[in-house]
Amino acid sequence: MSFGGPPWQHEPHQQPYASETPDWSALAEAAAARTRRKRWLVIGGAALATAAVGTVIAVAIVSANGGADSTTASDKTSTAPELPTDTSKPQPSFSSVAPPPPPNPMDFISSAEKDTAPLSAESLFPGKRLTMGDRVYRKGATASTTDCAAVTQGGLGAVLAKHGCERLIRATYERDGVAITVGVAVFGTQAAAVGAKEESSGGIAPLAGSGVGDFCRANTVCLRRANSLGRYAYFTQAGYTSGKKVTKADGSVFKTSDDLGTFAFNQIYARGRLQASAAAAAPAQ
Repeated sequence: MSFGGPPWQHEPHQQPYASETPDWSALAEAAAARTRRKRWLVIGGAALATAAVGTVIAVAIVSANGGADSTTASDKTSTAPELPTDTSKPQPSFSSVAPPPPPNPMDFISSAEKDTAPLSAESLFPGKRLTMGDRVYRKGATASTTDCAAVTQGGLGAVLAKHGCERLIRATYERDGVAITVGVAVFGTQAAAVGAKEESSGGIAPLAGSGVGDFCRANTVCLRRANSLGRYAYFTQAGYTSGKKVTKADGSVFKTSDDLGTFAFNQIYARGRLQASAAAAAPAQ
């Protein structure tokens, strides 16, 4: 079953009225005196400016013609690189050929010829617990077999055989009364794994043991899903350990299926990434 705040105002200030007649003669003398003072200030200022320019020019000449004694310590420090003067010696050269791109993890998990790292139930499903976000699943039993059809239900066995399943590795996880078995089937090519996923029917047989009782028995309803990555197809079957039938309203079962499907995907891809990293670090032949 696949369910997949105003401005201040001021009054004007009144000036007192003056009634006396101005002394025009005194005002004229004061204006003439101010004019004379300004003239002398202008003349004096020009002289000072001329003297200052002369000083600057003199300093510039001394600085330009001075020897090592006129150079400050900071002037003696240079950060510019020295260019080579002896061109008879070999100079460094740089290759115009771009380095090859890093290996693609998918290349390693898509073909049996490259995917040669050891593979086991423990390498795919390590540890005793699985944590996904705030959810912790306890791992139950694990198993591995080359007889893929023998650990399936319905028509899945025939589909796996048709596409050349080489090995099927299973692991069971349980949390709050919901159990799930994940089965990873190994094929020779990516095309074979895709074919098995697309034609899948039935499901992976649930794996009880190691503290997890029977679940997804023949007379109940469980959630089955199938997917593939590279030359691997993976299948999940999730249900209640109590035997209760799974419905579309059972969010905990769907979340369990999502978590374990994501975990299987990540583990398979990590296998390709590790082999790609090893290949990149290997010395060139």
